[in-house]
Amino acid sequence: MKRSPFPGAFAAATLVSLVLAGCGGGGTSTTDTSQSVNTDSSWSWNLPVNFATPAIPDDNPMSEEKFQLGRRLFHDTRLSGNGTQSCASCHFQNLAFTDGKAVSTGSTGELTARSAMPIANSAYHPTLTWANSTLTSLEKQMETPLYGTNPVELGINESNKAGVLKRFQDDADYVARFGRAFPGESAPVSFTNIIKAIATFERGMLSGDSKYDRYQKGQASLSDTEERGRNLFFTEKAECFHCHGSFNFNDQLKHAGSRLVETPFHNTGLYNIDGKGGFPAPNRGIFELNGKAGDMGAFRAQSLRNVAVTAPYMHDGSIATLEEVLDFYAAGGRNITSGAHAGDGRANPYKSDLISRIDLSAQEKADLVAFLKTLTDETLLTSSRFSNPFK
Repeated sequence: MKRSPFPGAFAAATLVSLVLAGCGGGGTSTTDTSQSVNTDSSWSWNLPVNFATPAIPDDNPMSEEKFQLGRRLFHDTRLSGNGTQSCASCHFQNLAFTDGKAVSTGSTGELTARSAMPIANSAYHPTLTWANSTLTSLEKQMETPLYGTNPVELGINESNKAGVLKRFQDDADYVARFGRAFPGESAPVSFTNIIKAIATFERGMLSGDSKYDRYQKGQASLSDTEERGRNLFFTEKAECFHCHGSFNFNDQLKHAGSRLVETPFHNTGLYNIDGKGGFPAPNRGIFELNGKAGDMGAFRAQSLRNVAVTAPYMHDGSIATLEEVLDFYAAGGRNITSGAHAGDGRANPYKSDLISRIDLSAQEKADLVAFLKTLTDETLLTSSRFSNPFK
């Protein structure tokens, strides 16, 4: 785990802000409710404090009509080959749009290889998913759950694609909604526009109303243990801020004002199954794409926002609790002593230099967990703006 600074850790904050400025990690210092490029008059970001204005694709401007259409499609089980599953089937609002499972189950019963990722603040991710440097837009990423065959998620293919689309073409309410969201198009009910609408919903799903966010605005106080955890988080002893130092508590960040965007991936010493740095297939990180030895086991650092409700942790859900996550990082990796995945991840030759043994007492670990729990945004978990419109 790793991140950045705020009140009470000024020196660390200054250092991290300089680093993040070079990788597109800077943010606005005040709430921005103004219009931005690629939004229409119906849309207002209402950005949380310290959040930057998101970057919007030229061909998919933000609008309230499109956002609301995307919300319905996200929760509609008709958007799957067999009509049994929706995007929301693997992304539950009360779990910060994860599903509480180590890996998810697709519409045909097939298991995914990796854990369902949270969706909030994905507008700021320059790459999507755990370890795919080529998926750089929400629109492109949406094609994977829709059309993917290994594994099957929503299960739309050439044999059922027309039938799935007809479900929406035959629904008068949807026809009207597509017409309002994509005015001037002769045939607005299309998979292209389905993808654009869902991407708009996901892009507009911002999370920045946690206790910690209110603390930053002077509207809440941290307890003694939360304050001690905050100080640990943003200083060199716990070193969390190195990988989780942006306003989104991660280290891949892109926004409308970004000049240079870096996309680091990290091997944290989770596995070393062959004593040579190996990770279990097909979960070998960026290595699966490029075959480069140095990218074995390299995954994207996850945002820590709402982390208290997104267990289990890691790309494969192999760590159950926040306390165990802290033990893992404090040990400088994981030593698995038996079974198919046995090996000492602490000795993984490709492990990031940022991952090393950290001497944390039981009280310090408890303080860090208490601070991490202040990052939960109850508004995100309960707001009707993101909820299932069919209930």
